[in-house]
Amino acid sequence: MQLSSIPKIKHTHANNFFLLAGPCAIESEDMALRIAEKVITITDKLAIPYVFKGSFKKANRSRIDSFTGIGDEKALEILKKVSETFDVPTITDIHEVSDAEKAAHYVDVLQIPAFLVRQTDLVVAAAKTGKVVNLKKGQFMSPESMQHAVKKVHDAGNEKAWITDRGTMFGYQDMIVDFRGIPTMKQFAPTVLDVTHSLQQPNQSSGVTGGRPEMIETIARAGVVNNVDGLFIETHFDPANAKSDGANMLHLDHLERLLTNLVKIRKTINSL
Repeated sequence: MQLSSIPKIKHTHANNFFLLAGPCAIESEDMALRIAEKVITITDKLAIPYVFKGSFKKANRSRIDSFTGIGDEKALEILKKVSETFDVPTITDIHEVSDAEKAAHYVDVLQIPAFLVRQTDLVVAAAKTGKVVNLKKGQFMSPESMQHAVKKVHDAGNEKAWITDRGTMFGYQDMIVDFRGIPTMKQFAPTVLDVTHSLQQPNQSSGVTGGRPEMIETIARAGVVNNVDGLFIETHFDPANAKSDGANMLHLDHLERLLTNLVKIRKTINSL
C-alpha cells in the first residue's frame, strides 16, 4: 500500500488499517504536539500505522473572517517539529501550485483538497515533488472518475497516490458516504475513508459548517468492515473551541476507545 515508502512510518506489517489523524488546522505548537503525543501513544499500543495530519493553512473558508492559519512558514515548521519530536510522518493539504514544493520540504504526504482534485496543475505539481499524493474525492465526483486523478499523478512520474473519500453532497446541506465506492476506488489506488468530513453539514446560513460527530463510530465501523485501507479522523482536545471544523471533529478523549473497537473489527474481517 506504499506505506513503506513513507519515512518514519511504523507498524506497516500489522495487517491493520492506517490512520491519518490530527487537528483540522495547526493552531499552535503546543496544541499540535499535545495532540500528536496522545494519538501516537494510542496507535503504538494498537499497532496502527500513523501519519499526523494538520493543515498549515485553510484556504477554503466560507466567510472572509474565518480562521485561515497562523502563517505558512510557522505552521509548516510546527509540522516539522512534530515529525522530529515523535519520529512520525506528517500530511498537510495544499491549495496552490507554489504550495507543493514549499510544503514538500516539511511533510511526507501532500493532500489535494476535494474541491481542487480536478485541478491538473496542482495535482501534477504535487506529484512532481515525489511525495505521496493523497487525492480527496470531490463531493461532486463519482468513485469511478477518481481514476483520472490517479492517472495524472502516475503520468507525472509518481506511482505513490492515495484516494480519500470524504462523502458526496446530498442536497444542499448534507453529506453521505456511498460505501460501494470503496471497492471501486481500491482498484485505482489505496483508499482512505475521511470519517469526520463525511459527517459535515456544509452551506449553513451562518457561514459556519455544521456536523454530526455522534455518527463518527458508525461511519468508521462501516469503512473498516468494507476493507478500506486507511481512516482519516480529525481530532482535538477541545472541539468546541477549535478554530476550524470543530463541529464534526472527534474529541481526543474518545479516540482510544474508537480505535480499539475498530482494530477488533478489522481482525474479525481479516479472519473471514
